[in-house]
Amino acid sequence: MSDSTHVSIYKLAERWLAEDKDPKTRAQIHALVEAKDGAKLEALLRYPVEFGTAGLRARMEAGYSRLNQLTIITASQGLSAFVQREIPHACARGVVVGHDHRHNSDTFARLTVRAFLDRGFKVYFYPGLSFTPQVPFAVKQLGAACGVMITASHNPKDDNGYKVYWENGAQIKPPLDLGISQCIEEHSVPKNWDFESIASDGNVEDISESMLDAYIQATQVLVQDADVNRNTRLQYVYTPMHGVGAPFAERILEAFDLPKFISVAEQLAPNPDFPTVSFPNPEEKGALDMAKSLADKMDIGLVVANDPDADRFAAAEKQADGTWLSFTGDQLGTIFAAAVLENMRNKGVPVDKVAMANSTVSSRMLEAMAAKEGFRYTDTLTGFKWIANELASMQKDQGCHIGFGYEEAIGYMVGSQVLDKDGVSALAVFLQLAARLESQGKRVGDYLEEQYARYGYFVSSNLYFICPDPVKTNRIFSRIRFGEDGQSNDNVERTNFVRTHANDVLRYPKTIGGFPVSYIRDLTVGFEMRDVDKLTTASMQVGESDGVPTFPVSKSSHMITFETRNGGRITMRTSGTEPKLKYYLEVRNSDNDRTAAAADLQTMVRAIAEELVQAQENGL
Repeated sequence: MSDSTHVSIYKLAERWLAEDKDPKTRAQIHALVEAKDGAKLEALLRYPVEFGTAGLRARMEAGYSRLNQLTIITASQGLSAFVQREIPHACARGVVVGHDHRHNSDTFARLTVRAFLDRGFKVYFYPGLSFTPQVPFAVKQLGAACGVMITASHNPKDDNGYKVYWENGAQIKPPLDLGISQCIEEHSVPKNWDFESIASDGNVEDISESMLDAYIQATQVLVQDADVNRNTRLQYVYTPMHGVGAPFAERILEAFDLPKFISVAEQLAPNPDFPTVSFPNPEEKGALDMAKSLADKMDIGLVVANDPDADRFAAAEKQADGTWLSFTGDQLGTIFAAAVLENMRNKGVPVDKVAMANSTVSSRMLEAMAAKEGFRYTDTLTGFKWIANELASMQKDQGCHIGFGYEEAIGYMVGSQVLDKDGVSALAVFLQLAARLESQGKRVGDYLEEQYARYGYFVSSNLYFICPDPVKTNRIFSRIRFGEDGQSNDNVERTNFVRTHANDVLRYPKTIGGFPVSYIRDLTVGFEMRDVDKLTTASMQVGESDGVPTFPVSKSSHMITFETRNGGRITMRTSGTEPKLKYYLEVRNSDNDRTAAAADLQTMVRAIAEELVQAQENGL
């Protein structure tokens, strides 16, 4: 769609009504025009929904700013043109398309297929419900040019999404998103709304059974001891959170020779309205309450869950005192990493050739494990587009074996069969570990304690402040970065890094909560420095080639990381989708002194609110 910023909103509505062929969304815009509701029309029509590295994600309703049949068609027209242009033999290699159970997902998927067929592509299609990892798996397995999954994962029920995978089977990363976005702009007039005829098109191949069989076969490399799995007395409750996971969980558990799950009946069948949960995310407080209640009634000590599109995994375990321990994303990451390392060692993989990664806002415990055990480790920016692509590069360029990757938001990638988070394989690997521990008279919580004893105790606090005012958010980060109004006299001892090339002076705080700052990384202005507290000069010139971060820099969002000498690490960032100022805080105590670690954590939590964000002064 050509630039719409200066067009009358009613002209935009007229354009929409001329292009849209879906009676439901046409009626919505028509009603708003009749009511002369210019404000609502502005919200729906003025700015096209943005295509980013996560693809598209938005509320389902009428308008260029939302997800609907029209915007799905134009996105698919643009994506298919870009893939055809950029990837050799793209049409013959084909595209993989799948969808979850959300409202409109089936229609959106078929419209996607239609657009790729119209450009001459072979289409590998999952016509029934699929879990998200099936698409990247099939892209890699079939050598396809790209993949599209229609899903909004664990978003609210009125949302949907359009997730894109590149030819290597991983999510797209910059600058591919910019190229795709430009192609969507160039193909912004919807052409073909006929999604029903794809059923009889010879260029469409149903891969539901063949790829599920291949996926199950590929995950067999993760089986550690089939006899232990087969003979376990382990019982557990499982919930797919009203999503698509159950039949796929059944298949992989059978292949692992693990016992069948006891299900939360009310949450077992796919339901796009998610009626028993306020938010269909296993991380959310209360999301696992029904599963825990059923486990209590049946005297079962373990609960496991997938999110609605089954790319995430969560677990909770009853402890000796009868209370439930809901494992955090980082705790599960530690548990998986230790189990995967054991498995790879048992299979004879050299430890120095094992590669693991996590996001920079996830726990440093994985880094501590790598330092002690000798496997290859890296951290990445947030999101599996970075984690999976980095591990794939380590495999290709360094001859590494992909072991494990994770992010603290309960996303886990075990092995290399899927280059994305995969809640189904994570489920099987976790239950396999639980079965082995059960045979030894242990809980999973005991296994986690063993890791703390070996690598040190890590405690975290990941929270956020609501800040709907972007001007205030910018002012908060500016004060952290440059001091009060760019001045050095705000009663805070600060750095004095003079950057002539950038015409600024970076005045970060030298202490947080009384703890000396040892490391700073600012991915907004492009600065990184270690051993900050060991500098002997009051002021320091920083040249254009000095202090350049290893991670990509983006001026469009705020992201600053501090490390402190007491083992603390804070990452503060803005959210791209919500009015939130998020922080991720972790404290490590290498002596496993939990009291000291907890005290330091609380001191730093207060310091973030009082010293950095100034929450009370800013009304947050």
